[in-house]
Amino acid sequence: MQNNGVFAAQIDKIAERMQDAGSISTESRYIGLGGIVEEFIEHSIVALFPYHFGSNRDRFVPREKRTWELMRAFDALTRALGFIVEDSAAAEKTALEVLDKYPDILSVVETDIQAGYEGDPAAKSTDEIVLTYPAFKAITIYRIAHIMYEMGIEIIPRMMTEYAHTVTGIDIHPGATIGKSFFIDHGTGVVIGETTTIGEHVKLYQHVTLGAKSFAVNPDGSLVKGIKRHPDIGDNVVIYSGTSILGGTTRIGSNTVIGSNLWITNSIPDSVTVKTQEEADVYSR
Repeated sequence: MQNNGVFAAQIDKIAERMQDAGSISTESRYIGLGGIVEEFIEHSIVALFPYHFGSNRDRFVPREKRTWELMRAFDALTRALGFIVEDSAAAEKTALEVLDKYPDILSVVETDIQAGYEGDPAAKSTDEIVLTYPAFKAITIYRIAHIMYEMGIEIIPRMMTEYAHTVTGIDIHPGATIGKSFFIDHGTGVVIGETTTIGEHVKLYQHVTLGAKSFAVNPDGSLVKGIKRHPDIGDNVVIYSGTSILGGTTRIGSNTVIGSNLWITNSIPDSVTVKTQEEADVYSR
């Protein structure tokens, strides 16, 4: 290419102007963290489901494969924790504490898979749920990230669920609390906010939002953080596509069915079916 020197000089001037413009962070501490987090996720999923993912099934022994993948997950998580924990021994200890919870996580994720299979007549097997449904990956990653979030691990859980959001279109904040036998059919566009609580045996369809109604502000205009902003969903609830349920004091009662394309900012009692906006509005009076 001709005039490379001219272009190089111009690009150097642009870079200098960008440097002078400043940056949100001037530290390089997070460079490379994203790739390591993704590595940790992929090894974790293979360790949880060795019959479905990974390579080479010759002389397949699930315990050996799980051990190998757990070691790789441990290595990746230890390296990721090294970005936020200065002491390498502390990083290793924390990584082991996370992996020690995987048997419990697997037990819960299996209830999610079974819920997906039982709740979708199109599903021919639980294997199909694992291999083809985006909700499987989003929920599994959330389950791991939530444990880490509860342990007080910084930034990594958020990176994990945002990775899941990128690859599945399902946005679950790691701070949300979700019971067993949870599933999302189709899944695209689902949003579950940080302070949401969801009971057991709950099913969501695509484009459901469990979000905040409004944001409290401080006297200086900044947002108040650390308060309850998102709704509570009871047990045995179905929420159909396109519905938004908003607010930290909003509760959807157990054994309730919420129809499609509704806007709900007030609590709905137990054991009702809400099909129209008019029916939903009854509970706001």
